[in-house]
Amino acid sequence: MKIAFPVNESKGLESEVYGHFGSAPAFVLVDSETREYRQITNSNAVHAHGMCSPMKALNGQEVDCVVVGGIGGGALMKLNMAGIAVYRAQNGTIAENLESLASGELRQFNATHTCAGHGDNCAH
Repeated sequence: MKIAFPVNESKGLESEVYGHFGSAPAFVLVDSETREYRQITNSNAVHAHGMCSPMKALNGQEVDCVVVGGIGGGALMKLNMAGIAVYRAQNGTIAENLESLASGELRQFNATHTCAGHGDNCAH
């Protein structure tokens, strides 16, 4: 499975998972089977709340799911419509969240748990 993790700073699998999908400076894309990873820059990091273009943010990369601390309702809906599941990250590194995802500990986001703005108005 190909997983996108928003990050502030890329340190590979030791990167801390970022708290907001759309405004993350970069993403670390991980193949959950091989643990191979690479970083891409978020080309849509600067936008008005609700105007996030998730596929542009991911630079058109195909992923099966996203693991993030928080996400806006519009971005969640657009990702879900593209067949991409979005899971709520636990505090910690990508490696720790990979283990939590594999063991079924991470829950999928739903519309009632999304961010209300690019500030402190988030449900997470």
